[in-house]
Amino acid sequence: MATISTNDLKNGTVLDLDGQLWQVTWFQHHKPGKGNTVVRTKLKHVLTGKVVDRTFNSDVKVESANVDRREMQYLYHDGDGFVFMDTSSYDQISIPEETVGEAKDFMLENQLATVALHGATPLFIDLPASVELEISYTEPGLQGDRSTGGTKPATLETGRQINVPLFITTGERIKVDTRDGSYQGRVS
Repeated sequence: MATISTNDLKNGTVLDLDGQLWQVTWFQHHKPGKGNTVVRTKLKHVLTGKVVDRTFNSDVKVESANVDRREMQYLYHDGDGFVFMDTSSYDQISIPEETVGEAKDFMLENQLATVALHGATPLFIDLPASVELEISYTEPGLQGDRSTGGTKPATLETGRQINVPLFITTGERIKVDTRDGSYQGRVS
């Protein structure tokens, strides 16, 4: 465990508060009219996903958890969990579905991802901000609907359903934002 100042918090920093691991998802330094500067944060519980707001006084020491981020390759889903291989040591680990969370909706076999580990315990999966996936099914679009800005549901090759513009067809490759599942454009 390392001690850091609340002035040094960054998005992605994992804190050990009362034996619980919390990841900083948002922070802001705030100077009220009177009094000392404070640091407002949104913290996400690493294991449960619960999000809380917490305010710290400026320059207070907090415990940061030792989190090892490793590039790993997603191999396959074995029913119990998702099997990843460390790209440097070739060690394989199975990560439970609860830990993988919504990342499973954007992962294809052999794709690279960053796995955050605390000791030997996988904490969460970091995917790139966007991924390219194929549309496995969507209703045909209607001619003349290109300018209305309308959307329709489409199923990605991973099984996730998202909304896409009406002109997108089955079999096309698109770019998808992994943070909110939104359509970002066609891939040519």
